Amino acid sequence: MPGNRITDLQVTKYKELRGKRTQEAAAAKTGISVSTARRIELSTTLPSQRPPRHWRTRADPLGELWNAEVVPLLNGAPRLMAVTVLEELQRRHPKRLGESALRTVQRRVRQWRAENGAEREIFFAQEHPPGRLGLSDFTVADELAICIDGLALPHRLYQFAFAHSGWRHARVVLGGESFQALASGLQEALWMAGGVPEEHRTDSLSAAFNNLAEQEELTRRYRALCEHYGVRASRNNLGESHENGPIESRQGSLKRALEQALLLRGTCEFADLPSYEQFLAETVRRLNARCARAWEVERARLKPLPAHRTVDFEEIDARVSKFGTFSAKSALYSVPSRLAGHRLKVRLYSAHLEAWLGGVKVFECERLYGSTQNRHPKRIDWRHMLPSLKRKPGAFARWVLRDAMFPRSEYAQAWQCIRERLDERAACRLMVGLLDLADQANVVAELAGVLAELHERDVLPDIEALRARFAPRATEMPSVQVVLPATAVYDELLELA
Repeated sequence: MPGNRITDLQVTKYKELRGKRTQEAAAAKTGISVSTARRIELSTTLPSQRPPRHWRTRADPLGELWNAEVVPLLNGAPRLMAVTVLEELQRRHPKRLGESALRTVQRRVRQWRAENGAEREIFFAQEHPPGRLGLSDFTVADELAICIDGLALPHRLYQFAFAHSGWRHARVVLGGESFQALASGLQEALWMAGGVPEEHRTDSLSAAFNNLAEQEELTRRYRALCEHYGVRASRNNLGESHENGPIESRQGSLKRALEQALLLRGTCEFADLPSYEQFLAETVRRLNARCARAWEVERARLKPLPAHRTVDFEEIDARVSKFGTFSAKSALYSVPSRLAGHRLKVRLYSAHLEAWLGGVKVFECERLYGSTQNRHPKRIDWRHMLPSLKRKPGAFARWVLRDAMFPRSEYAQAWQCIRERLDERAACRLMVGLLDLADQANVVAELAGVLAELHERDVLPDIEALRARFAPRATEMPSVQVVLPATAVYDELLELA
């Protein structure tokens, strides 16, 4: 073909065919032109045996500038890009070089680096025997655009994988890269796998190695976790993610698989978090099916699991204030009023927390994490506060936690309307009455729909009408009369028998 150099193989093949076919046929079979075939027949050497060409077909656009100016620039700053070098030469010599010289500069700079540049890093492919290495890593999954009940879900994915077979386990992480998320995810993976590798590797996780505030404590807990499972802990060097390559590449393949599965599903919307977790587990199961044969080999080489799992939570002390709340890791939680004044043992897991009093679990809820927009999140359950609000409804107007306790946005919207239309005392009584109705009749969502409809019509809620509509009605018990038969009836039955 025009522009392509012929090879030794083509020349040899042409000469073999030339003895059996015409010049045109042999050239066509070899993929060369007839004029090239004529030159081959006149030549006695192969293309690789020809001496190198020492002449130029066109003038060098750089000329003396290469040795005089470009080479000193590259010696002083070897990382200069070719486009930067060309721009500098154009600044020094405005009319000499145009944009068409960029390809020449790129080629010459690349050649200079190959001959005179610094040593480059060499990567060494590793062999991973079965059962030797397991890896953990976190990745941000916000680009998947997952929505739960209409709200965006900012989250991470924790993934554990075996280096030999590629078997993996993944779970949703709502907070950051915490020790609780690492410990719970790792233990889930090991117990699902049914065995333990010889070595567990992570990157420089702050939860395991480098938390500035609690470095020694977290390092001790991570070491204890690894000792419990009899696994050797290791990590790659800071900033060298390629050293964790077997898990870094699988983070990309996991997110690509999730993206494709979401496209087939047709939506990124999920009704609740368990639905999304089930979707993630199904996607991981399909990925693991691809490496089933290698996984069977690796599973046989794993070390046995210990007799039981170890703790995957952090325990702190928290006192419930007179306001019915306690703080844990910069987040505020409400609890039933009967716990006010008690000191609780709070166990912080990656996704939830548990409050214990005297060895008895008295409270459990979803764990909150602070963000740049909301450094101190609040979880105020309106049902915890309702008994006290019914006794003191006037406190609702200026309650500092009022806006955090509404069960749905429609209730907050209704409060704004009620406060503008009624005096403070009546507004508080009406709002507390609405919350009490939602609780007693268990109609939080239904009542929210009615409140939204009334707001659109600019009508205040009528608490008595709503109670008549939603409040549970006492059902009348039917009157049952039992008539006992006379004993003589049994004698008649015996005579008939």
